[in-house]
Amino acid sequence: MSAPLSHLVGRLTALCCAVALLAAAGMPAGAQVVVDDVADPSAKAPVEGVPEIGEIPDGKPEELMQFIEEVRNRNFRPKSREEAMGFFKQVAEASVKVADKILAQVEVDDDFHTQASKLKLEGLTMLGQFGDAEAAATATEFAGTLVDSADKDLAAEATQLIVVAEARKVLSTGDVDGAAGLVKRVGGMLEANPDDPRMAGLAMQLAGAIEQMPGAGDVARSAYETFGGSFAKSGNPQIKAMGEGFAGMLRRLSLPGNEMKISGTNLDGSAFDPATLDGKVVLVDFWATWCGPCIAELPNVLAAWEKYHDKGFEVVGVSLDTDREALEAFLKERDIPWTILFETPEGEGWQHPLATYYGITGIPTVILVGRDGKVVSMDVRGEKLEERLSELFQ
Repeated sequence: MSAPLSHLVGRLTALCCAVALLAAAGMPAGAQVVVDDVADPSAKAPVEGVPEIGEIPDGKPEELMQFIEEVRNRNFRPKSREEAMGFFKQVAEASVKVADKILAQVEVDDDFHTQASKLKLEGLTMLGQFGDAEAAATATEFAGTLVDSADKDLAAEATQLIVVAEARKVLSTGDVDGAAGLVKRVGGMLEANPDDPRMAGLAMQLAGAIEQMPGAGDVARSAYETFGGSFAKSGNPQIKAMGEGFAGMLRRLSLPGNEMKISGTNLDGSAFDPATLDGKVVLVDFWATWCGPCIAELPNVLAAWEKYHDKGFEVVGVSLDTDREALEAFLKERDIPWTILFETPEGEGWQHPLATYYGITGIPTVILVGRDGKVVSMDVRGEKLEERLSELFQ
């Protein structure tokens, strides 16, 4: 661990907020590995191999702040994740105790009050993510006392923490109406602070989590439309770019019942002709050879192709690979018979124009288009593909 512990503590706190939203939305267990890898996050017993911080000394605010800074920058190199998390937990507990000692000595308008308040919020938030329900509740309660702080950064941080707490509740209970209210609230906050990267990050996490909520399609579309509009107005180039991505996600979520634009370049370099799909049922498959779930789905798609192709079923694979030769070799080895669209990437990330246009953020993404060119379903992996095709070709 080469980075200072103070930097890692800050990163972990920020990550905890993202994990809270993702976990509440039912994302894969790997998304919360930071918490789950600790056998008992709420355990009081010290973790073997982790140095004890010891008693918090008495002292003036400046002395206490120097103490906690030295603790955070301690040259401790954990040998395991458990040791790292054990130390982070001690740092969080010490941060809260130091903050309380300082807050007991200073007035609200004192600079040390602001520093200590931020320190306490950070410590309580981290403890909450380690499984301490009381700390999580205290963090939200304490944040409520800071939303009107004269320090704009502190007020924003407190407000965002309260929103995260509300989001966790809404997402974990599947409260669609609550999610709609949350979108409206966060949208207002974004409108007031369009250049705040923390607020933008929170909005991005929230929109993605709502998209995973059963029955929340309309709310997710509203989130992408509302947040994307604010992003587009931002003077921050990175946030503005997020607006373009949200516009694509909104297009994708609006596809059911509407026509889908399918365009690109064939693997041989020729322009793809969308007219070849007229009157046919089409499966558009965003995939890559390095994507395990994509490869696992290929036999299922191939079986559907063999059964329904002569009846008017087509597949258009949109490859997000970066190596044309490797892709060609894979297709030849697997004897893939359908159209593959491929673009030579320029820069980093997924550069295929169609993937960007529809805000594709994960693969495989499969979209089934009916004979009239309108999207029939965006949920046709596994057995669901055969079920929908049997209906369309009966």
